Parts: sequence; structure tokens; C-alpha cells
Amino acid sequence: MTLPAGWRGRNSCCFGESSAMATAPIRRITAQEVSHAIITAAMKVHSELGPGLLESTYVACLQYELVDAGFQSSAQVGLPVVYRGVKLDLGYRMDLVVENSVVVEIKSVDANSPVHQAQILSYLKLSGKSIGLLINFNVVHLKDGIKRFVNGTGWK
Repeated sequence: MTLPAGWRGRNSCCFGESSAMATAPIRRITAQEVSHAIITAAMKVHSELGPGLLESTYVACLQYELVDAGFQSSAQVGLPVVYRGVKLDLGYRMDLVVENSVVVEIKSVDANSPVHQAQILSYLKLSGKSIGLLINFNVVHLKDGIKRFVNGTGWK
């Protein structure tokens, strides 16, 4: 195998060499791109594990896939309620917050109910985030278990 001229490999170092390096501008990833990545990772998890496991299993595996793909992800993020100017920690926890922009609520239930939808909408309102995903892993085809929610103008 012949390598291109000047190839030094992935881990090579050029300390002491003078070379002009062009840097690409850093582009901020949109919440829509993050939600697409979350759905892709969830499909991967569901394909590997299938339905019928505990919610905590899917949360851990989805977070693993997201971190492995290079996304910042936090699990069981506390969500206080501010009432009349007083911050109250009432025990609300968002399953995942990805790239500090998308709230993910994971379920493993027979069917999503209106209370699950109210839960994700409340989390979006309280957190100030614009996009939320409600993902029920206890389905044969995961596409049937994914519902996207938008708070305000986050869809733009």
C-alpha cells in the first residue's frame, strides 16, 4: 500500500515544523440536528436490545451511544420549579438532556398516554428548552414509539 506524499498518519505530530494550518470555522449544531442524532442512536439501541427491558437500561444505552457519537449528554438532570420567585427542588428529573438543547424522556410502556405527553411538555416549559423527544422503547418498530415536541419557536 502506498501512502500519499506528506502523509504522517493520524497520530503523528509536527512540533517544531512550520506549517500553515487552516482552521475551519466552528459551526454550532442545531437542536434539529441533535434530535436527528438522538433518533438515530435510539434506533441503534432498539435494534440491538429490542423491546421489553427497563427504562433505565434504555437511558444508559442511549446515553452511551450519544457520547460515543461525540455528543454531550447528561442523565437524570434535576429540574427545579420556580414558584413566585422561589426555587423549589421537587424531585423532577429529565431522563436525558443532549447538547444542552434537547430533552429526552424515555419510556418502556405498553402505550404512551396523555400524562407522558404532558410530562415532556412540562419539562420543556420548566427547562426553557425548545425541543423534546418522547421515546417509548416497548414497541416492535421504534418509529411508532417516537414523538417530537416543540416549545415556542424551536421548530424554526
